[in-house]
Amino acid sequence: MKKTPDKKIEIKVPPKLFKETQELINTISKNLNGDFMSYWVSSNSRIVGDDSIAFYEVLNGAKKKDTLYLYIKSDGGSGEASLRIVNLLRKYYKKIIAYVPLDCASAATMLVLGADKIMMGPLAYLSSIDTSITHDLSPIDKDNDRVSVSQNELSRVIKLWNSNKQLGDKNPYSDIYAHIHPLVIGSVDRATSLSIKLTTDILSYHMSDLTKAEEISGILNSNYPSHSYPITINEALKIGLKVEEIDGLTNNRLLELNQLYSEMAQLAYTDYDQLNYHDNEILKIVEGLNMKLFYQKDKDLHYRTEERRWVPLNDNSSWRKIISNGLETMETSFYIR
Repeated sequence: MKKTPDKKIEIKVPPKLFKETQELINTISKNLNGDFMSYWVSSNSRIVGDDSIAFYEVLNGAKKKDTLYLYIKSDGGSGEASLRIVNLLRKYYKKIIAYVPLDCASAATMLVLGADKIMMGPLAYLSSIDTSITHDLSPIDKDNDRVSVSQNELSRVIKLWNSNKQLGDKNPYSDIYAHIHPLVIGSVDRATSLSIKLTTDILSYHMSDLTKAEEISGILNSNYPSHSYPITINEALKIGLKVEEIDGLTNNRLLELNQLYSEMAQLAYTDYDQLNYHDNEILKIVEGLNMKLFYQKDKDLHYRTEERRWVPLNDNSSWRKIISNGLETMETSFYIR
């Protein structure tokens, strides 16, 4: 039976830092010939389709210039969501410049491929975008969680078997199927085809040479031995991407902005006892001039020992919106279903 938490326990609340981030965004914007927007995703979260609605809310509330400077920091997520965001941004802007001062991996790499130019700092990297999925029939790890399976991993198993098979060896799939369900393998193959198409479609928003777009897509989906292989500016140039270095001053200001967002996204756990705690962590931020949207957890978690897993209770997690008219600031809930 779940223990009722002590009412005297004070729930940890992370800072919103609206004034601080707005001041920095204003400073960055003054040196640009276009609009500036941030899209910052915690390492504990991922890019999803609903994020495009948060983008729409910020875009609708701002004056538009022809060019958007988009600061992106994320470890990845949904490729379909990246396509939706690129499509939305292209409805508002003729030209998009992506600012990448830090990690921009997987689906985030897909997202910046929709920009006319990618500006990268000394700490910046993109990554390969080979797809891995967590299927309902995926294998289970020691924590009773479903593990992801990638096409690259499956292909390497078959390749190793073919290169080391002995006379009389049977087809490797009989052994593979003992650990990975056939439907999972089929879903992974389908997801890989989807990833290649998504990448090509995103590039086509600003590349008229579809053959070149397909070539870049193929490289990013299959040419790297690791999903997390860091594609730095030199490697990005070899691939054929239009990339340049961020000037030192702008890069430092973007890193300052990252520090503020990281402070907002600090772990905000409040322990009730060994089996119960409250989570108030901020997971992602979309911000432009005079408006900030962020997604914040707000839920209790209870550990079911017999199932070896954490289950959420009293979940009030949601997007929140902070807006300013220059005189006052107001925070409200922003509901997305």
